[in-house]
Amino acid sequence: MEQHKTIVFEEHTLHYRDEGRGHEQTLVLLHGYLQNLDIWSSYVLSYMRTMHVITIDLPGHGYSECFGEVHSMDFMARAVMAVLDDAGVEQCVMIGHSMGGYVALAFADLFPHRLRGLGLLHSHALADTESIIERRMATCDQVMQNRASYIVSFIPPLFTVKSRVALTVEIKDLQDQCLETKAESIIAAQRGMAARPSRLHVLQQLEVPVLFIYGKQDPRLPVELALSQAMEARHAEILLLENAAHMSHIEERDYVRPRIQNFVNTCYL
Repeated sequence: MEQHKTIVFEEHTLHYRDEGRGHEQTLVLLHGYLQNLDIWSSYVLSYMRTMHVITIDLPGHGYSECFGEVHSMDFMARAVMAVLDDAGVEQCVMIGHSMGGYVALAFADLFPHRLRGLGLLHSHALADTESIIERRMATCDQVMQNRASYIVSFIPPLFTVKSRVALTVEIKDLQDQCLETKAESIIAAQRGMAARPSRLHVLQQLEVPVLFIYGKQDPRLPVELALSQAMEARHAEILLLENAAHMSHIEERDYVRPRIQNFVNTCYL
């Protein structure tokens, strides 16, 4: 695959990968909190022969620089737009995992004309409750005290108990990937997520198809909440996985990867 491309956005550097140029269909994949664009490597290898695929290190993640004390979801969405402009992409299907889904929703709110479809992978459109905001602030304190310990303990519960045994190597690799995220970037992301508004109106008003992918064993997103989100969209497609928690794109890759590809095909009909 190609090496990272870079752009300067608001005086800081963003990294992204741009594969499969020349194909009509464009898919943009946004990683989750603490992760980076490498989480999508197997997807890119599968898709790049038939579609244009862009993956991005969101601000403060991977090789992209930390921009400040708060990385709001709107700010990250504008960073994504800057990447798409640099890559010459007019419209795309955008799929975001967890925090990446919050960014994708912000993008859909700000730039709906640039989307052919939207995908939320273990993500939702509601604002944080007061209790969740309090937990985020406590996380910031924890990260300041012992960033590495926080990251190492954060990752395994995102997987089912069965997956923690079967995917030991993958989970260790993910922990190592996430350990590259600096404390100031983690805190900026937490503050940005805490400040995000509800974007239910985006799901209600968006005219393009929306794909929802959820795990029945997800400890961070109850199935009832997930399904209620899907009911808000005008055109919703749902993949609900029995044996997945919060990381179905790793745990159930053989189901998720072709489903995303089929969704992209549908959006370009």
